[in-house]
Amino acid sequence: MLREFRDFIARGNAMDMAVGIIIGAAFTAIVTSLVDDLVNPLIGIFVGGIDFSAISFGLGEAQFMIGNFINAVIKFLIIAFVVFMLVRTVNRVARMGRAEAPAAPEAPKGPTQEELLIEIRDELRARSAG
Repeated sequence: MLREFRDFIARGNAMDMAVGIIIGAAFTAIVTSLVDDLVNPLIGIFVGGIDFSAISFGLGEAQFMIGNFINAVIKFLIIAFVVFMLVRTVNRVARMGRAEAPAAPEAPKGPTQEELLIEIRDELRARSAG
């Protein structure tokens, strides 16, 4: 079982996934700062100085933090857009990397069915005449 686990960890996919998770966590911190420190204040300017993180409402003793949800949606959209752009770029590079094989020359076309029937007819006429 330990050997199987070691083989799993040593495979490129597991290492790539680990690196992706670590970079993703660091990227999340950057996006959080971007949204909290830059995007929300910009949006606040356009909507009259509203701080999304402060938007909430209470229902009895429950407090619903709508602003935090809005912040999370903005963060998600930014991360989703960056991942989309990354995947798009990787796919474009992969397509460029694949050398397109030149098209195989077309095989010469044979006679059509109609041409063959005409040829047979003419051959039969020539035999019966001669």
